[in-house]
Amino acid sequence: MSALSDQLLVVAIFAYLLAMICHAVEAGFGTRRTAAATVPDRELAAVAAAGTGGGPTPGSGPAGAVDPAGPTIDKSTGTGSERTGWPAVGLAGWFAAGATVLGALFHLACLVTRGIAAERLPWGNMYEYVLAITFVGVAAWLVMVYRRPSLRLLGLFVALVMVALLGLAGLVFYTPITPLVPALESYWYAIHVSTIMASSGVLLLGSIPAAMFLLRHGYEQGRRGFPYLLAKRVPAAVSLERLTFGLHAFGFPVFTFAVIAGAIWAEHAWSRPWAWDPKETWAFISWVIYAGYLHARATPSVRRTTVTWIAILGFLTMLMNLFGVNYFFESLHSYA
Repeated sequence: MSALSDQLLVVAIFAYLLAMICHAVEAGFGTRRTAAATVPDRELAAVAAAGTGGGPTPGSGPAGAVDPAGPTIDKSTGTGSERTGWPAVGLAGWFAAGATVLGALFHLACLVTRGIAAERLPWGNMYEYVLAITFVGVAAWLVMVYRRPSLRLLGLFVALVMVALLGLAGLVFYTPITPLVPALESYWYAIHVSTIMASSGVLLLGSIPAAMFLLRHGYEQGRRGFPYLLAKRVPAAVSLERLTFGLHAFGFPVFTFAVIAGAIWAEHAWSRPWAWDPKETWAFISWVIYAGYLHARATPSVRRTTVTWIAILGFLTMLMNLFGVNYFFESLHSYA
């Protein structure tokens, strides 16, 4: 089972790589149609004003502008909602979606066979943890793109992240199956690690529309450098910003519960709930930054670009907690 798990990881990486290539072909050569292009400018301006309380939404560009890569405007609500059906695309788009689904299935099979071989939940070391959070991220992405198909082109960057992280896990973090260290032999292992893993996966996914929002916003403001042209075909900045907020609003409470569960587990295992261990400290830093992001997002005077940079900073601290602490600090939580 252990060897099968290793082989399934390679197959999953190649499936994600195929999805990335197909998404790149679609983004570079495909065409998209939206109903918004058929709505007169005057009508679009009225819809935009009604949906934002009388003015343009921050980061969405001038009212009444037709965004050929943006979402369909729903004239009944004025919210700029996404289309519910698959847009007309070439075979590359369908192959990309299918390859991502296949990659996720092989990814899941890799985790399951690893767990069967280890006779425990498969997130007892850094290698397994990276496999688990990336699977959560891609599963959340598939659910999201099923509900909002117009976001599909973001799959290029999701697949890129999957290939990079899974390749890094297989080449650098790989660890043969071993029994759990004594500190992890508790029912809190399932509670704390699974919730921190789930929240990390969602926040990982949330960083992708956050980065694309900044690029798309710059593109809508007239910037035409290479980074901004990457966002030419993705949805409008306002849609990306709302998606970023939704993912963080979902992931933050789960992350909060995971930190609390970790403190309770530490009380049982080490007779203290908090000792400012490096991983605990960085988890606290991440929590404060994400709380600051949600607070800034609820403050009308804070620009959406500033808010999004806070979210990206929070994700960087999560990466530091995952990779940096395990390799550069002595920590009770370092199981790499």
